[in-house]
Amino acid sequence: MDARSLVAFARSTVDTALSVPGRVLGLLEAAESVVHRADELVTRTERVLDETEMIVGRARVVTATAETITADAGEAARVSRELVDGYAPLARQAQPLAKRFVDELSPHEVDAAIKLVDQLPLLTKHLIEDVLPILSTLDRVGPDIHQLLEVTNDVRQAILGIPGFTFLRKRGEDKED
Repeated sequence: MDARSLVAFARSTVDTALSVPGRVLGLLEAAESVVHRADELVTRTERVLDETEMIVGRARVVTATAETITADAGEAARVSRELVDGYAPLARQAQPLAKRFVDELSPHEVDAAIKLVDQLPLLTKHLIEDVLPILSTLDRVGPDIHQLLEVTNDVRQAILGIPGFTFLRKRGEDKED
Protein backbone atom coordinates (compact mmCIF):
# COMPACT_ATOMS: atom_id res chain seq x y z
CA MET A 1 0.00 0.00 0.00
CA ASP A 2 1.32 3.38 -0.88
CA ALA A 3 1.20 6.46 1.25
CA ARG A 4 -1.78 7.96 -0.50
CA SER A 5 -3.80 4.83 -0.07
CA LEU A 6 -2.74 4.70 3.48
CA VAL A 7 -3.78 8.33 4.07
CA ALA A 8 -7.10 7.69 2.34
CA PHE A 9 -7.63 4.61 4.40
CA ALA A 10 -6.72 6.49 7.58
CA ARG A 11 -9.03 9.33 6.64
CA SER A 12 -11.84 6.89 5.93
CA THR A 13 -11.21 5.19 9.24
CA VAL A 14 -11.21 8.53 11.07
CA ASP A 15 -14.41 9.60 9.30
CA THR A 16 -16.02 6.32 10.20
CA ALA A 17 -14.75 6.63 13.76
CA LEU A 18 -16.10 10.19 13.95
CA SER A 19 -19.50 9.12 12.61
CA VAL A 20 -19.84 6.24 15.10
CA PRO A 21 -20.68 8.46 18.08
CA GLY A 22 -23.39 10.18 16.03
CA ARG A 23 -24.76 6.86 15.00
CA VAL A 24 -24.54 5.57 18.53
CA LEU A 25 -26.39 8.67 19.71
CA GLY A 26 -29.02 8.04 17.07
CA LEU A 27 -29.25 4.42 18.16
CA LEU A 28 -29.47 5.52 21.79
CA GLU A 29 -32.25 7.97 20.94
CA ALA A 30 -34.08 5.29 19.01
CA ALA A 31 -33.59 2.85 21.89
CA GLU A 32 -34.82 5.51 24.32
CA SER A 33 -37.89 6.02 22.17
CA VAL A 34 -38.50 2.26 22.10
CA VAL A 35 -38.08 2.09 25.89
CA HIS A 36 -40.45 5.06 26.35
CA ARG A 37 -43.05 3.44 24.09
CA ALA A 38 -42.56 0.14 25.92
CA ASP A 39 -43.16 1.94 29.25
CA GLU A 40 -46.35 3.45 27.85
CA LEU A 41 -47.40 0.04 26.58
CA VAL A 42 -46.71 -1.54 29.99
CA THR A 43 -48.77 1.21 31.69
CA ARG A 44 -51.66 0.69 29.27
CA THR A 45 -51.37 -3.08 29.71
CA GLU A 46 -51.53 -2.68 33.49
CA ARG A 47 -54.70 -0.58 33.14
CA VAL A 48 -56.21 -3.18 30.83
CA LEU A 49 -55.30 -5.92 33.31
CA ASP A 50 -56.85 -3.96 36.19
CA GLU A 51 -60.04 -3.41 34.19
CA THR A 52 -60.03 -7.06 33.13
CA GLU A 53 -59.72 -8.17 36.76
CA MET A 54 -62.66 -5.93 37.69
CA ILE A 55 -64.72 -7.36 34.83
CA VAL A 56 -63.77 -10.90 35.84
CA GLY A 57 -64.85 -10.10 39.42
CA ARG A 58 -68.17 -8.78 38.19
CA ALA A 59 -68.55 -11.78 35.92
CA ARG A 60 -68.02 -14.06 38.93
CA VAL A 61 -70.80 -12.23 40.81
CA VAL A 62 -73.10 -12.46 37.79
CA THR A 63 -72.24 -16.14 37.37
CA ALA A 64 -72.92 -16.87 41.05
CA THR A 65 -76.23 -15.01 40.84
CA ALA A 66 -77.14 -16.86 37.65
CA GLU A 67 -76.30 -20.19 39.32
CA THR A 68 -78.55 -19.30 42.27
CA ILE A 69 -81.36 -18.23 39.96
CA THR A 70 -80.92 -21.39 37.91
CA ALA A 71 -81.07 -23.54 41.05
CA ASP A 72 -84.17 -21.68 42.25
CA ALA A 73 -85.77 -22.00 38.83
CA GLY A 74 -84.99 -25.71 38.81
CA GLU A 75 -86.63 -26.13 42.22
CA ALA A 76 -89.63 -24.09 41.10
CA ALA A 77 -89.90 -26.19 37.95
CA ARG A 78 -89.72 -29.38 40.01
CA VAL A 79 -92.44 -28.20 42.41
CA SER A 80 -94.55 -26.97 39.50
CA ARG A 81 -94.20 -30.32 37.76
CA GLU A 82 -95.24 -32.14 40.97
CA LEU A 83 -98.28 -29.87 41.33
CA VAL A 84 -99.27 -30.23 37.69
CA ASP A 85 -98.81 -34.00 37.83
CA GLY A 86 -100.83 -34.16 41.05
CA TYR A 87 -103.69 -31.88 40.04
CA ALA A 88 -103.93 -32.69 36.32
CA PRO A 89 -106.20 -35.74 36.80
CA LEU A 90 -108.44 -33.78 39.16
CA ALA A 91 -108.56 -30.82 36.78
CA ARG A 92 -109.46 -33.12 33.86
CA GLN A 93 -112.22 -34.70 35.91
CA ALA A 94 -113.57 -31.37 37.20
CA GLN A 95 -113.38 -29.52 33.88
CA PRO A 96 -116.74 -30.68 32.46
CA LEU A 97 -118.47 -30.06 35.79
CA ALA A 98 -116.93 -26.62 36.15
CA LYS A 99 -117.85 -25.75 32.55
CA ARG A 100 -121.44 -26.81 33.13
CA PHE A 101 -121.55 -24.86 36.40
CA VAL A 102 -120.20 -21.70 34.73
CA ASP A 103 -122.42 -22.11 31.65
CA GLU A 104 -125.58 -22.40 33.76
CA LEU A 105 -124.72 -19.74 36.32
CA SER A 106 -126.51 -16.45 35.70
CA PRO A 107 -125.38 -13.02 36.89
CA HIS A 108 -128.46 -12.93 39.14
CA GLU A 109 -127.38 -16.20 40.77
CA VAL A 110 -123.85 -14.89 41.25
CA ASP A 111 -125.25 -11.77 42.95
CA ALA A 112 -127.44 -13.95 45.18
CA ALA A 113 -124.49 -16.17 46.08
CA ILE A 114 -122.40 -13.12 46.99
CA LYS A 115 -125.22 -11.82 49.20
CA LEU A 116 -125.49 -15.24 50.86
CA VAL A 117 -121.76 -15.33 51.53
CA ASP A 118 -121.98 -11.80 52.95
CA GLN A 119 -124.68 -13.03 55.37
CA LEU A 120 -122.79 -16.16 56.47
CA PRO A 121 -121.38 -14.61 59.67
CA LEU A 122 -124.88 -13.54 60.84
CA LEU A 123 -126.41 -16.85 59.73
CA THR A 124 -123.72 -18.77 61.61
CA LYS A 125 -124.29 -16.69 64.74
CA HIS A 126 -128.06 -17.33 64.71
CA LEU A 127 -127.57 -21.00 63.94
CA ILE A 128 -125.20 -21.44 66.87
CA GLU A 129 -127.05 -19.21 69.34
CA ASP A 130 -130.70 -19.84 68.40
CA VAL A 131 -131.30 -22.95 66.27
CA LEU A 132 -128.83 -25.42 67.76
CA PRO A 133 -130.08 -24.91 71.34
CA ILE A 134 -133.65 -25.64 70.15
CA LEU A 135 -132.49 -28.74 68.27
CA SER A 136 -130.73 -30.01 71.37
CA THR A 137 -134.06 -29.93 73.27
CA LEU A 138 -136.00 -31.91 70.63
CA ASP A 139 -135.19 -35.21 72.32
CA ARG A 140 -137.07 -33.95 75.39
CA VAL A 141 -139.91 -32.38 73.35
CA GLY A 142 -140.61 -35.52 71.30
CA PRO A 143 -142.37 -37.43 74.12
CA ASP A 144 -144.39 -34.32 75.00
CA ILE A 145 -145.58 -33.96 71.37
CA HIS A 146 -146.48 -37.65 71.28
CA GLN A 147 -148.51 -37.21 74.48
CA LEU A 148 -150.25 -34.13 73.00
CA LEU A 149 -151.22 -36.16 69.92
CA GLU A 150 -152.72 -38.86 72.15
CA VAL A 151 -154.72 -36.28 74.11
CA THR A 152 -155.88 -34.64 70.85
CA ASN A 153 -157.02 -38.01 69.51
CA ASP A 154 -158.89 -38.68 72.78
CA VAL A 155 -160.63 -35.27 72.55
CA ARG A 156 -161.58 -35.98 68.92
CA GLN A 157 -163.04 -39.34 69.92
CA ALA A 158 -164.94 -37.68 72.76
CA ILE A 159 -166.36 -34.99 70.43
CA LEU A 160 -167.38 -37.56 67.87
CA GLY A 161 -169.21 -39.39 70.65
CA ILE A 162 -171.42 -36.38 71.45
CA PRO A 163 -175.01 -37.07 70.27
CA GLY A 164 -175.97 -34.88 67.28
CA PHE A 165 -172.37 -33.92 66.45
CA THR A 166 -172.54 -35.71 63.10
CA PHE A 167 -175.61 -33.61 62.22
CA LEU A 168 -173.78 -30.36 63.13
CA ARG A 169 -170.79 -31.41 61.15
CA LYS A 170 -172.83 -32.17 58.04
CA ARG A 171 -174.66 -28.84 58.37
CA GLY A 172 -171.31 -27.00 58.57
CA GLU A 173 -170.09 -28.79 55.48
CA ASP A 174 -173.29 -27.80 53.59
CA LYS A 175 -172.74 -24.12 54.41
CA GLU A 176 -169.17 -24.21 53.15
CA ASP A 177 -170.35 -25.26 49.68
